[in-house]
Amino acid sequence: MANDIFSTLRTYLNKVSDGDKNASEVASTVNQWLREGGEALKIKVEDEVERSVSKMGFVKRGEFEALKEEVARLKMSKPVKKAAAPKKKTVKKAATKKASKK
Repeated sequence: MANDIFSTLRTYLNKVSDGDKNASEVASTVNQWLREGGEALKIKVEDEVERSVSKMGFVKRGEFEALKEEVARLKMSKPVKKAAAPKKKTVKKAATKKASKK
């Protein structure tokens, strides 16, 4: 990559020396080239960080906050019903019922 930078700069310097381009055009082109390279590098770094973090089992803060809001919304929209405890028959009641049937 360093060779690419030096060869590109050498090419532009030769163009300035030959009169094909002026210094401001070269500076503008190099500036744009560096900006694009920086953006590409930034995207690669973000992708690598995201991949590494997801391998570790972490979530992004934005994803966590969205999930937290969804859970809160679900809790508010649907009240939780408590399950009724199953009725237990006691031995006394069962014995009483048998005695009353006779």
